[in-house]
Amino acid sequence: MVHFFTIVFYQPILNLLVYLYNTISFHDLGLAIIFLTAVLKLILWPLGRSAIKSQKSLQDLQPKINELKKEYGNDKTALSRATMDLYKNNKVNPFSSCLPLLIQLPFLIAVYRVFRDGVNNKLDYVYSFISRPETINLVSFGFLDLGKPSIPLAVLAGLAQFWQAKMMITKQPVVKTPGSKDESMAAIMNKQMLYFMPAITIFIGISLPGGLTLYWFVLTLLTVLQQLVTFRKKSGTAEENKIIEGDIVK
Repeated sequence: MVHFFTIVFYQPILNLLVYLYNTISFHDLGLAIIFLTAVLKLILWPLGRSAIKSQKSLQDLQPKINELKKEYGNDKTALSRATMDLYKNNKVNPFSSCLPLLIQLPFLIAVYRVFRDGVNNKLDYVYSFISRPETINLVSFGFLDLGKPSIPLAVLAGLAQFWQAKMMITKQPVVKTPGSKDESMAAIMNKQMLYFMPAITIFIGISLPGGLTLYWFVLTLLTVLQQLVTFRKKSGTAEENKIIEGDIVK
């Protein structure tokens, strides 16, 4: 199994990084990592788009789920049935966002292992048809050692994570009822995750090699870009549907 992972994921990603380092990145590892991240993001773009749509659809349904919780109270069986009917009527699969993320996981693990092992320690994995450098300079942009942890990169990755999470949270109206708090439990959980995940990213990032943190930072920025594109297309489709429905009514 380990040998399979090395051949299918680890070795191709390492070779792509070395190839980019030798060619379009001008022997700058930081630029090579940025190009590598962009290539992997393009390959996994359809999966990422599917996951984003599913996550956003679930967020959009949260207000209706909160209404069902108030309606059915402690009747968990009826609540579960009504919730599944809500998903079915809106053509939303609550588990559909998990599969694309799971498929992307081996690529993330492979990138992690490339930088964890040290790029220069695994140059014997470079294919024969790719020029193998004697050593790869880990100092990028003239000052940043990507072989060592970088606090600034970890902070940037955390801020990018916050931006991404902020975009995914659907604004919900505050519903006040006698004896209840202003915010629903889902809203509280959303706020906790909004700050918790970036904090975890920074905490983990300060202990990882700078090359991996740079990869995570660029990947998050590209994911934000993909979310913007996906939401814009979804919004455009919704507006077109309203126009069509208006014409039909006329």
